[in-house]
Order: sequence, then structure tokens, then C-alpha cells
Amino acid sequence: MKINTAEFIISNSDVSKCPKDFMPEYAFIGRSNVGKSSLINMLTNHKKLAKTSGRPGKTQLINHFLINSNWFLVDLPGYGYAKVSKKTKSIFQEFITDYFETREQLVCAFVLIDIRHEAQTIDIEFMSYMGESEIPFCIIFTKADKISKVKIDSHIAAYKKQMFANNWAEMPQYFVTSATESTGKEELLSYIDEVNQEVFKNNPDNSGF
Repeated sequence: MKINTAEFIISNSDVSKCPKDFMPEYAFIGRSNVGKSSLINMLTNHKKLAKTSGRPGKTQLINHFLINSNWFLVDLPGYGYAKVSKKTKSIFQEFITDYFETREQLVCAFVLIDIRHEAQTIDIEFMSYMGESEIPFCIIFTKADKISKVKIDSHIAAYKKQMFANNWAEMPQYFVTSATESTGKEELLSYIDEVNQEVFKNNPDNSGF
């Protein structure tokens, strides 16, 4: 799939104010400073579609972008380590939960993980929440250009071991990416395209999922 158009639609903290269109949505979420904005800009061929910042926790709203006029890319606030007040953090964690548990248009979430680090408890716990809540998700390992292939394989193996230890039957589908080198772009967009085709086939009039 090629992304021809990417348009910012709305930012808000109230799930009921998200777009009413019954188009498939793909939500991107990860620990603060995981490289989410850079990845989104790489995927959409826009240098400034998502705001990048050296300050973790910059994204504090649900951001909807309409892609190719037929699906939404949703940029969600990061979890953990964001330098915001406890009150602010609790508020946006609440609407993230509301989004995941009530948004019918969500067909897949992408949990972003910095491949440079070994398995982090906060990532394992968040994915456990997603699994327990039966929210479909894939893993996107980011910043693959920063370490060797050997370390990439080692860190992915560590995540598999941790997840199996937490009663996962299998590792969720995952992608290895680099926003700098566009690694994984084609594979990720192809996956979204395949899911979209299935959604559109089952809901030709976009009347609901």
C-alpha cells in the first residue's frame, strides 16, 4: 500500500468526540520517547504530520489522521516516564483506557517498543492488559538502526521469554522498524492493507464493524 494522502482531523481527550465514521482505525501507542512520532511521519511520508519532540510525553491527546480517505491512523499518548504531573497522567491514562475499551472502529493497535533495551516490565504489563482486554495488537520494535542484528534478535528473544513466562501462548505478530532508514515500512503498510481489505470486504458500506 502507498500512502497518498494523510490529513489531520481532530485532537481530543473525549472518546465520544472521536470521528463517527465507521472506517478502520489503527492506534499507535508506546512508552514515552519510543520514537512514535518519527515512525508515523516515516510511514505517511510527512516530515511534520506527527509532532516530534526531545521532551518525552509531548502527545497528551487522541490524535486522528485520515489516511487515503479510507482509514484512520490514531496517535495516542505514551505511557510511563512522561514528565507530566500525576493528575495529568491519570487523566490521559483514563481516556486511553476508554478509547481501547469502547472504540468500535479500532481494528488493531500497534504497541511500540524501543528495540535498544531489554524487556521492560512496563511494556510487558501494558501488553498483558491488552491481551486480558482482548484488544487486537501487534508489536512494533523501533530504532533498529541503533543496534546490531545480533542484539535485535537477542532482545526479541528476551521479550518472547518474558511473554511466555506471563502465560502467553505465542508471541504477537511483530515488526522491526527504523524511522531513519525506513526499515519495516513496506511490511507494516502491507499488513494494514491486508486487514483493511478484510474489513472492507465484510463491511462494504462502512455501516459498522
